Amino acid sequence: MKHATNNTNLETVINIRKPVNFTGGLEFTNLTYTVVATKREGDEWVKKDVNLLNAITGYAPKGCITAVMGPSGAGKSTFLDGLAGRIASGSLQGRVSLDGKDISPSLIKRTSAYIMQDDRLFPMLTVYETLMFAADFRLGPIARADKKERVERLIEQLGLSSTRNTYIGDEGTRGVSGGERRRVSIGVDIIHGPSLLFLDEPTSGLDSTSAYSVIEKVHAIARSGSTVILTIHQPSYRIQLLLDHLIILARGQLMYQGSPKDVTRHIERMGRRIPKGENSIEYLIDVIQQYDQSEHGVAAMAEFALTGLKPPPLAVGEISTSMIPPPTPPQKSHNVQGRQRTSNRLHLQSIDHNDREYDHSVRTPSRSFTSQSGVMQKFKLTPSRQLNSLKLPSSMSLSPGHYAYSSDILPGTPTPHSSDYTVNEDDYRTPGAGGNTMVYKHFGPKYANSFFSEIWILMRRNFINIRRTPELFLSRLVVLTVMGIMMATMFTHPKKNPQGITNLLSFFIFTVCLFFFSSNDAVPAFIQERFIFVRETSHNAYRASSYTISGLITYLPFLALQAVVYALIVWFALSLQGSFLYFFVILFMSLMATNSFVVFISSVVPNYILGYAAVIAFTALFFLFCGYFLSSNEIPPYWGWMNKISTMTYPYEGLLMNEFHTNNSFGRSTDGHDISGFNILQSLNIAIEESKKWQKVYIMLGWTVLYRIFFYIILRFFSKNQRS
Repeated sequence: MKHATNNTNLETVINIRKPVNFTGGLEFTNLTYTVVATKREGDEWVKKDVNLLNAITGYAPKGCITAVMGPSGAGKSTFLDGLAGRIASGSLQGRVSLDGKDISPSLIKRTSAYIMQDDRLFPMLTVYETLMFAADFRLGPIARADKKERVERLIEQLGLSSTRNTYIGDEGTRGVSGGERRRVSIGVDIIHGPSLLFLDEPTSGLDSTSAYSVIEKVHAIARSGSTVILTIHQPSYRIQLLLDHLIILARGQLMYQGSPKDVTRHIERMGRRIPKGENSIEYLIDVIQQYDQSEHGVAAMAEFALTGLKPPPLAVGEISTSMIPPPTPPQKSHNVQGRQRTSNRLHLQSIDHNDREYDHSVRTPSRSFTSQSGVMQKFKLTPSRQLNSLKLPSSMSLSPGHYAYSSDILPGTPTPHSSDYTVNEDDYRTPGAGGNTMVYKHFGPKYANSFFSEIWILMRRNFINIRRTPELFLSRLVVLTVMGIMMATMFTHPKKNPQGITNLLSFFIFTVCLFFFSSNDAVPAFIQERFIFVRETSHNAYRASSYTISGLITYLPFLALQAVVYALIVWFALSLQGSFLYFFVILFMSLMATNSFVVFISSVVPNYILGYAAVIAFTALFFLFCGYFLSSNEIPPYWGWMNKISTMTYPYEGLLMNEFHTNNSFGRSTDGHDISGFNILQSLNIAIEESKKWQKVYIMLGWTVLYRIFFYIILRFFSKNQRS
């Protein structure tokens, strides 16, 4: 074999062939994901590009379970995210096609389901209600009876009939078991019959029986015609029997691809023999880890998976004591100087049991080489291992990287999956780069429901959760009721003197602060719900805008109840003046603005501890600049903007205007003059025009809308479960 004379890498293109009777599924070509990592070299920190995925090419057959395995840090979850469109398009390089047609990440999200490792479900919904809401979101405006029928059938298929009316539960509420909760999570995402199903560690945290039950249900889903891809760590022997296709990774490189039954032959071609009683898959992963810890690295194993070139033997100290050195298999003699070089053939180990070697005809290195399926893999070799291009002969067995179905692997080819979306290829395909790549322009509706239908469904679910977890709003109502009674008894019938005026001012500022603090408990409530929002919207269950509006509408009656209860308690006890309606509206708008502000903060912070810290910090700032300690004209000019953005400024001034917008006397000054309400407002630099009263309401409404818009922007553009 001739080696290149220069020092540049030789790009060798190797065919990765699918089975001859490949009936469709997901195909991926040259998936590469590069990030910038900071590493220490000597005394300096240097930024370097690191490949988390390195030119991975392969496929996941339809109607089968494809399991992605490998040691820790292999890139399994990253690889799954890349296939599922959960990596930013600018960061992930390569091609992904479904049933032979290129498909974009946005289309993958609309035709697939992604079951996360953690079960993010509402604890106070029953199994049936959880699946029914999933049906409402994903099935669109079909008849209610059809949705119920599909949910009932799914409950039976998932083995959840006995827990149909049981709450999901959480740490504080008893509910379904871990395995049942995992099956509910799967059911939520497959209710619409996705053609692609991704699962990230579906057996994590489950006992062996529950884990097998989950994979058994997933196996049935795959046999119905879906393409199932899952990551799994140390599956039991029973679970391994349910796996149809393996993709083994290490350090973001492809180590093996093919049938689980072909792992043994793959290991034998390396010149190794599996010790008696050892699991072939686990043994292969152990070998990969040994090479990873050696001077050769996993690149030698990746090269063997792609070219058949045996990896160099490990030194004695690099071989685990649990590995039994296999005897060297008999080799045919070859005249290396004569026949091998004159015929320019490279002899590699064959997977044929009768003939341990096969020949590859040498080809001139080319830029690309397309197999029968159009899938190709580029693999760059170091100068010390440069090879000429190898064309795999048609007589070669299809492993590793490819295998043929047999009756014992897949009894009966499943019928092609029928998606809920209809595609007219003539209308929805367009030439891609180079004129030969076909990509979809459209693939059915992006959302199953209309905007207003989504709002109604979300509101119904919100009201159910509030009814079953009344602590959130009842605690606020109780606090405001108790504090209202205390305020009514402390400040009852204020005296007509300067001290009485001071008492009224203290009452109003305390009321504003009380209403601001009463919404702080919304911080952990949304942070817990945010994970559910991310899971549901990652596959277009509903719009971020409908979620934002439905949340606001849901809270309105509860906020109004809190405001009217407090207003009724203190209004008559303190003999307040002005308009009771305006007094109630100011309190109500204060709650709305505060609630919107707290929800916005909750969407920005990563956890409720930081959320509470941020809300308390802003509360202190708003309180300081609201005009109580210093009137607006006394605040230094460079801090004047803080008075304008303080959400406490407007309810405080509005309450004062409602109370003191009158010529009535509130006492006498030290010089004996009557102090009217207008005198008090003027001394506080607060406008006395009647129209200014309602202007405060409009400003608070504006802050409410603005905070909700900020909240929507965070949800829409920054709350995606996606790698950058």
